[in-house]
Amino acid sequence: MGKDQYFTPYQKGVVRRYYEHRDALVHQKLAEIVSDLYLCEDEKKAERLWKSARTALLNAGAPKPRVETVIASRDLERLAALLAELF
Repeated sequence: MGKDQYFTPYQKGVVRRYYEHRDALVHQKLAEIVSDLYLCEDEKKAERLWKSARTALLNAGAPKPRVETVIASRDLERLAALLAELF
């Protein structure tokens, strides 16, 4: 982005709506990660999904010690319970 960045009214609307609905987007992303983890059979993919879950939970404002505990335990039920508490 340049110093004199100009956004069209349409682009401004897109950016504004993104930030208005950011919590819903994070919730949807975490819900998809939980369902993908439940169905995942590949260990490599599961590892990548757990990393994504950690990042998304921290971005959602979850307490870091709690997130680290859930991610370290690799317990899908605890992850779903934390998600339910957040939203």
